[in-house]
Amino acid sequence: MRARPVVAIVAVGALVATATVVIANQSSAEPYRIDGCEPANADGHSVARVWDDALLDAIRRDVPAPTVHARNLFHTSAAMWDAWAAYDPTALGYFVTEKQQADDFQAAREAAISFAAYRVLLWRYSRAAGLQETFDELTRTMESLCYRNDYLDTEGDSPAALGNRIAAAVIEYGKSDGSLEQQRYIDTDYKPSNPPLVVSESGATMTDPNLWQPLALAQFVAQNGLPIPGNVQRFVGPHWGQVRTFALPPSAQGTPVDPGPPPQLETDDEFKQTAVEIIGYSSQLDPNDGVTIDIGPGAFGDNTLGSNDGNGHPENPVTGEAYEPNVVLRGDFDRVLAQFWADGPASETPPGHWNTIANEVSDTPGFEHRMGGQGPVLDRLEWDVKLYFAINGAVHDAAVAAWGVKGFYDSTRPISMIRYMGGMGQSSDPDLPAYDPDGLPLVPGLIEVVTAASSVPGERHEALADHVGEVAIRAWQGNPEDPATQTAGVGWILAVDWVPYQLATFVTPAFAGYVSGHSTFSRAAAEVMTAFTGSPYFPGGLTEWTIPAGELQVELGPSEDVTLQWASYYDAADQAGLSRLFGGIHISPDDFEGRKMGSICGKDAWALAQRYYAGTVS
Repeated sequence: MRARPVVAIVAVGALVATATVVIANQSSAEPYRIDGCEPANADGHSVARVWDDALLDAIRRDVPAPTVHARNLFHTSAAMWDAWAAYDPTALGYFVTEKQQADDFQAAREAAISFAAYRVLLWRYSRAAGLQETFDELTRTMESLCYRNDYLDTEGDSPAALGNRIAAAVIEYGKSDGSLEQQRYIDTDYKPSNPPLVVSESGATMTDPNLWQPLALAQFVAQNGLPIPGNVQRFVGPHWGQVRTFALPPSAQGTPVDPGPPPQLETDDEFKQTAVEIIGYSSQLDPNDGVTIDIGPGAFGDNTLGSNDGNGHPENPVTGEAYEPNVVLRGDFDRVLAQFWADGPASETPPGHWNTIANEVSDTPGFEHRMGGQGPVLDRLEWDVKLYFAINGAVHDAAVAAWGVKGFYDSTRPISMIRYMGGMGQSSDPDLPAYDPDGLPLVPGLIEVVTAASSVPGERHEALADHVGEVAIRAWQGNPEDPATQTAGVGWILAVDWVPYQLATFVTPAFAGYVSGHSTFSRAAAEVMTAFTGSPYFPGGLTEWTIPAGELQVELGPSEDVTLQWASYYDAADQAGLSRLFGGIHISPDDFEGRKMGSICGKDAWALAQRYYAGTVS
């Protein structure tokens, strides 16, 4: 059981120093409200949803940092939960356990939630990219709700003072939770074991091929388009396994969940086979090969945990009818999947993406807001604060768990694996050229040694005639010169030149591969969504997202509209993990172990959240 955090209350006056301040006449009854103000139409959204949307917008403007954003999502959600729980006789707050009385509980909760969320977000995004836009939106949000953002009092029983106290407690807690917030989340003690891999040059020189290798590029650009300073990657969050969790027990070595080590080149054949698997996925990224697949829920999904063994669902459990086939070009699907899940469709990072999914489920017409699918229908404010508390507690723990493993095992990425082994040679046959026990296994039609015969005009390795005796792979041919009008396609390239299916200014995230954050985040969120709604299935047994033709960023495509479909939250989570293999930045052990870890995170977070709802946490 996780002990509740105990923190001091501090002043909050500094939090408005860089924000636009609304000056208004004070009402003696409610001095924190703007006199004569009529709240804006929230389109039926609760005040908690309004602040969650504002937080997601802040995330989209900032540099993608899944660990930091997962923490911000949870701490903001916990602050809103505390404000709601203060006016409930049973529920127990997380940061602050005060109990308050009010003539109008709904109005008091809305005010306390708003002041708590506003001040937490001002603090957390005070040095973020897009901070002026974020501050402006936060200020507009307070104005739209008719609250004065210059109301700083922390004393007394008013909802606004309570919200300010909660925010102060969250801010104080964050200074010593292990995140290194005051150092801008940077662990200066970490040093990579391998020299940088210069992506524009062939090969990979590695001191230890099992360990992470930073990339060197002329320019780095985050997946949401923000430029990143420097030319060599810095490991993001190697210390994150020491951050205080919600439900997971702490770990002395910084691995609250330890799946065991990843495969090693010298001892595990799996290391080589996973590299072969990634090359195989890369060889499918060509819509011109004419191969089609059915990606509908009737043929795709329904996997057991930690595998891709599913063959789809026999029928829609809601309608009782079979799912319609959804046949698309394999090369389009693989490329779309890699892009869609990269950081979420609007770059809110995977934790934020699952908030978006949760909100869409909650907004579904006719959806009944019964927790666990049973009991009374909850009003939207209670539904939202409880859902955000649970799901963001889960993704926060997923970040700590996944990055704890990343920091502890410090494992390599596919670009280093494939280039390094390809440069060593082939490991299948000592009697053939280019043999090295640490080389790539030979697979006819996929991984071959260039020979004089195979490289004559008209043969498959013709373009590699100057590289006889080297290892060639059939894979995606790299970033085209004009991504808006060109498709690279698949062909024979040297293994030492392979790149993943990513933007040329991104290539691979700046942290170790094992385990996949996408897999861990997504399964954790899927577990909470399943438990919270009382069903593993999306409302109606189906949800979908269409990527229009021509909207890929890496290259031209898809050639026609592709509609991604999922029957269950687990199906969506599994596709998020699988997408990172198609994108060439994870291997299957990263994915599968991440899914298993995410399941633990999600179930533990849900179990603990229920105890906070019931007030039984000791």
